[in-house]
Amino acid sequence: MIRKNYFFISGFLFLLLTAACVKQKKTVVVYATVDQIFSEPVLKEFEKDSGIEVKAVYDTEETKSTGVLNRIIAEKENPQCDVFWSGDPVRSAVLSQKGITAAYNSPVAADINNVFKDPEHHWTGFSARARVLIYNKDLIDPVEAPQSIFDLTKEKYKGKVTIANPLFGTTTFHIAAIFSVLGDQKAIQFLTDLKNNDVVIATSNGDVKKMVSEGKVACGLTDTDDAFEALKEGENIGMVFLDQQGIGTLIMPNTVSMIKNSPNPENAKKLIDYLLSRKTEAALAKSCAQMPLHKGVDIPKEIPSLDAIVPMKIDYNKTAQKLEEIQNYLKEWVEN
Repeated sequence: MIRKNYFFISGFLFLLLTAACVKQKKTVVVYATVDQIFSEPVLKEFEKDSGIEVKAVYDTEETKSTGVLNRIIAEKENPQCDVFWSGDPVRSAVLSQKGITAAYNSPVAADINNVFKDPEHHWTGFSARARVLIYNKDLIDPVEAPQSIFDLTKEKYKGKVTIANPLFGTTTFHIAAIFSVLGDQKAIQFLTDLKNNDVVIATSNGDVKKMVSEGKVACGLTDTDDAFEALKEGENIGMVFLDQQGIGTLIMPNTVSMIKNSPNPENAKKLIDYLLSRKTEAALAKSCAQMPLHKGVDIPKEIPSLDAIVPMKIDYNKTAQKLEEIQNYLKEWVEN
């Protein structure tokens, strides 16, 4: 009898200890579209500060923003991810519109402009980039550099302009924003004119930077992180914030969302709070020239203030809807 009780008590204690270990397991799963070279150090710092293990899945440069997005959509009925860290708002908005995200109003984001937040708190923005033009000064006189996206359709730039594949990444977002601002008819005309001007389709924004730097093309559209990297690497590169007298420059904040019915919701909130912090914005400003949305963040002097840029006036959630609508058109545009 004593022997039986001993085994019973031992087994019971083992189950209690096992349950406690499971309960105390500190893990959070994040899917990120932001370049691993920039996002991973932030996540490692969170691990160090919080003691929570981060299991991260990253997109590749060529499938930027589509790989993990499609994975989250595929996992809707059985979520494996807690947090989605996107390099732009439209992918987060797409997930929200599909009923995949949960609302979370982080207190850390209280002073971030509401323009960069979902009204229902399904995503929150931080650390912005902008879409810019980079050009090779050996091929374009800085005085004559294009100042508008519409300049890129002029005869003098025929075959000399490159953009990343618009089926992926921030280029898709940029095209969707152009549709939102101009309307379908004018946007289609712009893209038709661009195609007729023999625009060169690059594999990625990084490829755009490389082609312009090497003089294979005169100029190209890319993001400020790639642009500032190009400026550091060569004195022959110039950068322009386009359409400052017109439709404005597209501002692209990072966004973070919590996945509905995620495995680790409390840890998800802790990671979201960390990503939205001034500490994270300062780190991203230094590592990849991103512009903080919080006021008073210590940043390198070469990083422009958002206040100095005329932004493209768009509704990010509506632009996400437009992004979904134009996918077939963009596929035909690329293939034909």
